Amino acid sequence: MAQKLFIGGLAFSTSTERLREVFAAAGQAESAAVVTDRDTGHSRGFGFVEMGTQEEADAFDRLIEEGCERIEP
Repeated sequence: MAQKLFIGGLAFSTSTERLREVFAAAGQAESAAVVTDRDTGHSRGFGFVEMGTQEEADAFDRLIEEGCERIEP
């Protein structure tokens, strides 16, 4: 079953594609989306990533614990 993760504290210049690339290191990122303001189209600084399984979501948690703490734009 897919696991949808909330990702906060993103740089406003982070793209949806970059978010997907970062999570691909842990497994299949089925979907990724950076949330944007509906009026301006600018990033709101957070997004969502849907990982294929709970194990892949856990794998990303382990990557963060090992030192991958920031998602650079």
